[in-house]
Amino acid sequence: MEANASVDMFSKVLENQLLQTTKLVEEHLDSEIQKLDQMDEDELERLKEKRLEALKKAQQQKQEWLSKGHGEYREIPSERDFFQEVKESKKVVCHFYRDSTFRCKILDRHLVILSKKHLETKFLKLNVEKAPFLCERLRIKVIPTLALVKDGKTQDFVVGFSDLGNTDDFTTETLEWRLGCSDILNYSTPGLPVHHQLPEFTQTHVHQ
Repeated sequence: MEANASVDMFSKVLENQLLQTTKLVEEHLDSEIQKLDQMDEDELERLKEKRLEALKKAQQQKQEWLSKGHGEYREIPSERDFFQEVKESKKVVCHFYRDSTFRCKILDRHLVILSKKHLETKFLKLNVEKAPFLCERLRIKVIPTLALVKDGKTQDFVVGFSDLGNTDDFTTETLEWRLGCSDILNYSTPGLPVHHQLPEFTQTHVHQ
């Protein structure tokens, strides 16, 4: 009963979020169309130049991320490597896993997909048996656990599947949404402006 109630609540949250998002997208598009209609040729040319410059910077940023190991889901061999990896990148998701835990393999499949989609975030995995000190320091007791690290500090955790609808059949987008709520990746709905993105997720079992 509790699991069903949790899934129902989770579905209602997503449904309400989708309705709000659709309304905001429509309002944003109407606003953008109105702005373009009011622009003269010089203003349109300046807008074009700004967008070309932004594309150039985005490409440079992409190359920098790739050079630091972004764009793939990698296993790191030890806790020492963990500290080095989080020092190099602004946003890191680290999956603390155990080979014998079936749910870790489920997470692996989704994280492979997200690592290729979200180059702004580094995706790692670390075997808990090789990281006893780190697990104790971060108070990791449930496997799998995702540690969400921003600017070298652990900001949040996704513990088990409780935030993912309490089901093994959650979608990649559900996990993407959850990570986006902690601002550990750039989650957005197409057409939705940045200042209308999802609110910060309140996690009750975050350990500082």
